[in-house]
Amino acid sequence: MSIRQYWLDLLTGATWQEFLDAGGDIFGFRERRWKIVQHIKPGDDLLCDLTGVSRWIGVLEVVSSPFKDTSPIWKDEAFPCRVHVKTVITLTPETAVPVLDLQGQLTIFHQLKSPLAWTGHFRGSPTKWKPADGEIVVQALLDAQKHPVGRPVSAAKLARRPRALNARVGSVTVPEGEDASDGELQASQLPTAHTEIQWLLLKLGHDMGFDVWVARNDRSRGVSGHQFTELPRLKSELPLQFDDATNRTIELIDVLWLKGHAIVAAFEIESTTSIYSGLLRMSDLIAMQPNLNIPLYLVAPDERREKVLVEVNRPTFTRLSPPLAEVCRYIAFSALRKRLSQVASFVRYLKPDVLDDLSESCEIEDA
Repeated sequence: MSIRQYWLDLLTGATWQEFLDAGGDIFGFRERRWKIVQHIKPGDDLLCDLTGVSRWIGVLEVVSSPFKDTSPIWKDEAFPCRVHVKTVITLTPETAVPVLDLQGQLTIFHQLKSPLAWTGHFRGSPTKWKPADGEIVVQALLDAQKHPVGRPVSAAKLARRPRALNARVGSVTVPEGEDASDGELQASQLPTAHTEIQWLLLKLGHDMGFDVWVARNDRSRGVSGHQFTELPRLKSELPLQFDDATNRTIELIDVLWLKGHAIVAAFEIESTTSIYSGLLRMSDLIAMQPNLNIPLYLVAPDERREKVLVEVNRPTFTRLSPPLAEVCRYIAFSALRKRLSQVASFVRYLKPDVLDDLSESCEIEDA
C-alpha cells in the first residue's frame, strides 16, 4: 500500500480567498514549478500555509493528475501548473493553526542552526514533506476544526499580494542609487524616526525585564523628552565574552536585549536612504560568530519592506553560513507601533516570542 504524500502549499491571504471564491476545486502553481508539480499524484494532500502570518489554514486532497491551464482564477498571476482538488479541511485566518504551535512536534524544528532556520522549509511550493510531519499538521487542523480558537490576525498581512521580487538569489545587483520617488521619509524626519524606534525597542525590552543596550554612539540621544539613559536597565558596558573585533561590531548594533551575558535579540533600524550599514553589521556578526544562536531583526518603514528583502537576499549575504536571510526577520515600523499600543497594560508579562507574530521572514518565497 502506497504511503500518502504531503506537499507544502504556500498561499497569501488574497490567493487563498481567490481559490475559495473560484469554487475551491482547482489549485495552481507557477510555471517554473512544473517539473516538481508533475510528481504530485491523486490521493496526495496539499498542506496550506498562509505566508506572512505563518498559519496552517487547510488541507486539500489532490483528485487529478497535474495539467496546465491559464483560465483566470487568481488576480495577479495565472498559476498555470494545476491540479483538481477537494477540500478536506478549511479554517479561517483567525482560527488557523500557528506554525510555531507545532514546534515541539515537527522535525523541521529539530537541531536548528539558528532560531529562525525553520523558515527555510517555507521558501517554495509545492515542496514534499515527511509523512510524519504531514500527519501532525493534518491532526492539528482537525483538532482546530473541532475546537476552534480565535487569534487576531493582521489584516494588512492577509491583504498582501503574492511576492514576485526579481531579486532572486544569484541575480541581485548592487543598486547605483535610491529612487527619489520611493516614498522615503523626508531627510529632516529620518533621525527622529530612527531614534523613536530605538526608544520603543529599548523600552519594550526594559519593561519585559531584560537589560538593554543602545549603540555606543547613540547613548546620548532621546525622544519626546525621554533620554535613553533614563532606563535603569540600560547597560554602560557589554557583558559579553567575545573577541575584540566581535565586540566592536556588537557595540554598534542599534538595540540589544540582554539576559546576563546572553543576547536575547538584536535589532538594526533602517530608516535612512542606505540600508547597508545595518546589514553589514549583521553579516559581520554572522561571519565572525556563525554559531551565535540569537534572533536578528531588521526594523524599517513599511514602504521600505521590499527594498529590505531584496538587499538581505543579495549574493554576498546568501553565501554566509547561515545565510543572512535565514536568521534575520523584518519588522515594520507600523506593526511595532500598533503592537506596543495593544500590549501597554501587560507588557511586563510578555516573552520574546511576541516578536514572532510581529515580524516576518526575510527569505524570498519561491511559491
